[in-house]
Amino acid sequence: MSDYALEMRRIEKSFAVPVLKGVDFAVKKGEVHALVGGNGAGKSTLMKIMTGVYSKDAGEIFIDGKTAVINNIHDANRYGIAMIFQELSLIQTMTVAENIFLGDEVTKNGVRDTAYMNRRSKEVLSSLGINVEPNTIVGTLSVGMSQMVEIAKAIAKEAKILVLDEPTASLSDSETEHLFRLIAELKSKGVSMIYISHRMNEILKVADSITILRDGLIAHTDQIENMDLNSIIMHMLKNKEGKKFDWVERDYDEQAPDLLTVEHLKVNDSIADISFSLKPGEILGFAGLMGSGRTEILETLFGRRRMLDGVVKLSGKKISLNNTKDAINAGFALIPEDRRKQGLVLIHTVKENAILPRVTRLCRKKLFVDEKQANEMVENNVKELNIITDNIHKRINLLSGGNQQKVVLAKWLNMKPEIIMLDEPTAGVDIGAKAEIIDLIRKLANEKKGVLFVSSELTELMAVCDRIIVLYDGRITGSLSRRELKAEEELQHAIQQKC
Repeated sequence: MSDYALEMRRIEKSFAVPVLKGVDFAVKKGEVHALVGGNGAGKSTLMKIMTGVYSKDAGEIFIDGKTAVINNIHDANRYGIAMIFQELSLIQTMTVAENIFLGDEVTKNGVRDTAYMNRRSKEVLSSLGINVEPNTIVGTLSVGMSQMVEIAKAIAKEAKILVLDEPTASLSDSETEHLFRLIAELKSKGVSMIYISHRMNEILKVADSITILRDGLIAHTDQIENMDLNSIIMHMLKNKEGKKFDWVERDYDEQAPDLLTVEHLKVNDSIADISFSLKPGEILGFAGLMGSGRTEILETLFGRRRMLDGVVKLSGKKISLNNTKDAINAGFALIPEDRRKQGLVLIHTVKENAILPRVTRLCRKKLFVDEKQANEMVENNVKELNIITDNIHKRINLLSGGNQQKVVLAKWLNMKPEIIMLDEPTAGVDIGAKAEIIDLIRKLANEKKGVLFVSSELTELMAVCDRIIVLYDGRITGSLSRRELKAEEELQHAIQQKC
């Protein structure tokens, strides 16, 4: 009997141009195998072939050492393959049990056997240590618990190979730890998992082995114990220079008058008495656990939330931020936490998204947009931000996550803001795009812009920020100069402190 749950040999796939060029990929039974690669590396195509979304042009697939024919999703399900997507597929208005049995409902005398489905769902949930009642409406669950139910749904259908696509992208720290415990439980039951994530430190923690794809080929496969962050980046980026996440001490005038001053800001009863300042050219980070108030502060400064109390000054002058129009006119820009819901119109093109805030200015006295000016502006965005797209008229939802995020950045940079606020700007983007975004943030700060930066990844905060404000339960509990921070552990310790 084979030691491998899955083997994919010499897999090829083309869409006008080759995407996979003879890829060999194998996952042992009961292991967590990380799959990483940059935009266009081919990892999504490889997984879609494995799960029956795409058909391969050439190559062979083996499950438990036996040839497998996978032409569609149903074939993949029969072989015990399931994919847990980043955007969960649960029906929000149905119960947990109804979701687990969706498509495989059990009937008795022509009527759904709800009692049996609830009982069986309870057994599966309990075996995985998931504490939720089967009759709970999914829409009432947290994102983290919904993720657990999605996994339970796959296990109930006897899945032996799970593909986890960015599983922690929307989870809190505690939910992430719960997920890792569940992964360990699944490993002990012999379930094999393919773990796709752009969070390298997370991969180093949870994975047993790793495969790195680059340009449709396997760049490297190894045990995770033989890898570190820099070696992964090296294999992904083929030794491109300037892409490591090392902190670069920056020069900015720390004695200059404040560009932004926030005094006693009150967002709600939980987030109050927030005071801080920002110098021209400074990158100021906000660190804290989920729910600490990081996002809410940025959204209030952008006029998305009503400011209950406090004073905001720009270059020493008090300003009103009653709505987003006030904020934009004052020179604020916000790259939101969820680009797909808050930053983009997914059915529109790259161009339409990039010009959205500037439409009225592009129209000037005309009734219609000056297409020549708009095209020139967006073509320049594509060139300067290295946005990978066939053309500016391509629908935005067809771009990779990293390129979508670059369009969000372009959209607001076209407004020439003075204060750029970034909320989890590298979430769900590959390591190469992360490095490009960080380089862009440094460039903006060097142009004397003020930057407010929120990230759950301490490595990023340590790499990009000049100073870091620590939040705990809606209060500022500390302000740390980056040059005085010697290790990530010091920042982690500060975040956990209540005072």
